[in-house]
Amino acid sequence: MTATQPVIEVKGLVRRYGRLEAVHGLNLTVPPGRCYGFFGRNGAGKTTTIKCLLNLLRPTAGQVRVFGLDPQKDEVGVKSRLAYVPDQVAFYPWMTIRGFFEYLASFRPRWNVAKEKELLDQFGLDPSRKVTALSRGEKVQVALIGAICPEPDLLVLDEPTSGLDPLVRREFIRAVIGAYQEADPGRRTVFVSTHMISEFEGLIDEFTIIEQGSAVLTLEADSARERYRKIRATFAADAPAVPVPGALRTRREGRELEVIVNGKFEEALAAVRQAKPESIGNEALSLEDIFLVTVAARAL
Repeated sequence: MTATQPVIEVKGLVRRYGRLEAVHGLNLTVPPGRCYGFFGRNGAGKTTTIKCLLNLLRPTAGQVRVFGLDPQKDEVGVKSRLAYVPDQVAFYPWMTIRGFFEYLASFRPRWNVAKEKELLDQFGLDPSRKVTALSRGEKVQVALIGAICPEPDLLVLDEPTSGLDPLVRREFIRAVIGAYQEADPGRRTVFVSTHMISEFEGLIDEFTIIEQGSAVLTLEADSARERYRKIRATFAADAPAVPVPGALRTRREGRELEVIVNGKFEEALAAVRQAKPESIGNEALSLEDIFLVTVAARAL
């Protein structure tokens, strides 16, 4: 793999379960050193795609490459350089936390013992505890620590924080996933499938939205925030119906008018101003809002 070669490259991926086509002609390219978001509703095909990347499922058609390698032909070469945390974590029931980490470390060329201790202390986890005594959130924490300590080139996360307490989630994302990339910027890559988009807002560099097994939008996060904007205007009386070019959604409620646009922002702003509002403002959409309006537009 060269410095410019994609970490993940998917071309025309198709995966069928009988007559059901879970993934339909998906194309996806993940450059190295990025935190890449993979967004979609339940059943959109996210987990199926990830399982094809890991050779846990065989594609019906199309091509999958990880580090430039075919996961079917060079599974060890692929998996030795990545770590994976599924949406449902599981452990051998007789293990302690310490035993689980020792088991994982036995398969890895390196293991960051200092990082392991730091994170165990930070989240109040006793390494002598049996994994069967852990809460769901604690199990997720242990799985994430176990994925980060071998310092892989690629971290694949499928709904990684769904079992964490809301008070812990944001801290864990920043302290663990952010620190994982910052320790070796440009090389370490995160591929995260999540519906908790807002909690990854500051980390995501690029994203793909998948709907019914196909990619419907791929953008860099900064470009997306420039393109997708919300205009809010207040009028002296009831808000008028204003024809706005490029409007994805228009909402009128009393004196308030709200318009969401994808591009053509200046034209949209000028159209609203022509209606002579008392006040007008605008803001960039969050990645979560972009996901919601994109999926809603597809449903129309």
